[in-house]
Amino acid sequence: MPFVNRLHQMETKLHTKSPIVLSNCRVFFDFDHTMTISDVLDDVIRRFSINKNWMALEKAWLEGTIGTKECLEGQLKNVRVTRSALFNFIKKVELDPHFHQLLSLLVQEGIKPVILSDNFTCIIEKILEYHRIKDLKVYGNSLRFYRDHIIPSFPYDNPFCLTCAHCKKIHLTKDKTENKLIVFVGDGRSDFCPARVSDIVFAKDNLLRFMNKEELPCIPYKDLGDVYNYFQEAINSGRHSR
Repeated sequence: MPFVNRLHQMETKLHTKSPIVLSNCRVFFDFDHTMTISDVLDDVIRRFSINKNWMALEKAWLEGTIGTKECLEGQLKNVRVTRSALFNFIKKVELDPHFHQLLSLLVQEGIKPVILSDNFTCIIEKILEYHRIKDLKVYGNSLRFYRDHIIPSFPYDNPFCLTCAHCKKIHLTKDKTENKLIVFVGDGRSDFCPARVSDIVFAKDNLLRFMNKEELPCIPYKDLGDVYNYFQEAINSGRHSR
């Protein structure tokens, strides 16, 4: 479906009579496999684990029998890596090739996007630094190094949510106002909670399957080029309506 038709479809679902104004939106991104080509945290665990125990935990998490916090705590117990080795490893992380273009468009419209991730803030900020991206707010889990051990903590754990280690919807509901639309871009299980409370959801992979199963409105995307096109259509539609 062309993006302009998706735009009109979403406006209908939001019960709006005028085009969505991008400057009236708050935009949130998941990080792993949304802003990046690969799942960075999975790559770290796979590379530096001293055994294969992480695989059983990953399977249980994907099946929904354990939450993200239990999964990560169990997996990271078997990871051995120093801070310098970890930061050297993530130098090779590739961002979605359309992210810089998308970020420029959002900044041009006065939007400062926010990153919400079940990855760790120090890892994300270091990757952004490698790609010369500054001034993006990042909310993630915390990481402490002790020799070659890494010890996680979860400052945004929600005691009422049994699924997430970082319950991203906390940030969305906190910032939500009557005159701001919440836009969320994600791909996986950690995005189920924020997707439920967002006005516009871009979804792929596990998140897309979840949205379809729950019959929740969303816009499918393959990469951030699709998201860029959607936002550009929103801007053009707004200009034509003046």
